[in-house]
Amino acid sequence: MEHFVTLFDRSFLPQGLALHASMERHVANYTLWVLCVDSDSYTILSKLNLNNIRLLSVAELETEELLKVKSSRSIGEYCWTLTPFSPRFVFDQDDSISRVTYIDADVWFRADPTVLFSEFESSGAGVLITDHAYAPDYDASAISGKYCVQFMSFLRIEGEAVRNWWADRCIEWCFARSEDGKLGDQKYLDDWPERFGNQVHVLSNKELALGPWNATRFPYNTGIFYHFHGLRLTSKKMANLGPYPLPGPLLEHVYRPYFEDLRFAINALERIGVSFIPQAKSMDLLRKIYRKVLPGYKIIKTYMPAGYIKF
Repeated sequence: MEHFVTLFDRSFLPQGLALHASMERHVANYTLWVLCVDSDSYTILSKLNLNNIRLLSVAELETEELLKVKSSRSIGEYCWTLTPFSPRFVFDQDDSISRVTYIDADVWFRADPTVLFSEFESSGAGVLITDHAYAPDYDASAISGKYCVQFMSFLRIEGEAVRNWWADRCIEWCFARSEDGKLGDQKYLDDWPERFGNQVHVLSNKELALGPWNATRFPYNTGIFYHFHGLRLTSKKMANLGPYPLPGPLLEHVYRPYFEDLRFAINALERIGVSFIPQAKSMDLLRKIYRKVLPGYKIIKTYMPAGYIKF
């Protein structure tokens, strides 16, 4: 049994449900633990009663140290603060769980992740992390970090020292700004291979973990998962794609089916009376015209510029 944990609030339910749909297709014998950041997400997911999902409530698990910093951080910053705690919350639920993998809610599996775990197991490490592997033109390592908090595996015993160090740092400082070599929960990972040595393994095949920052570097079809970083739903049929240019084949073969999962999720939520909440503001008319995509996702150019898409 493979155990995963993710976290989100009500506004990010469509992405969370799309993640679950992809896992149902590609991950065998798993449990996805969802750390519900608000009571609405917990109530809604309880009603949906989805296969292979276990729910955790932040309100029931918050420690004194988390509560102490909560009021000083935005909801996004608090979610980042919670991230290193989430594997421990799962370990505490069941003594038989030996490995927990944290995944961002906007990750979407395109293939069986067994190959990722096989490499991790062969490494003998206690923690698995992934490189951003930026395309050269979009290298943001200096600001956003070399490694990405998107898919991180922790062993119960061998990974605890690393996870605990990370949790302590996020309690001390975890904000959505670049300051003194820090940014959110992510820049802390930069020196892990040196700081923790063979306790941390970096996934060797960078093409298996894809996101928009390396969309122009790797073929879309090499990824085990794709991280839809920056994608925000501005309406039930419109999305802001984020700041990176995206190749047409990627939009056709990755973004299009992801939008289908998002649409299915939004409809499923509406059927139980859950209204859609925009995740970002809509664009003005001129921007809409500039970023237009023809019906059926026919891409006007080889690369879709950063901006909006109707789905």
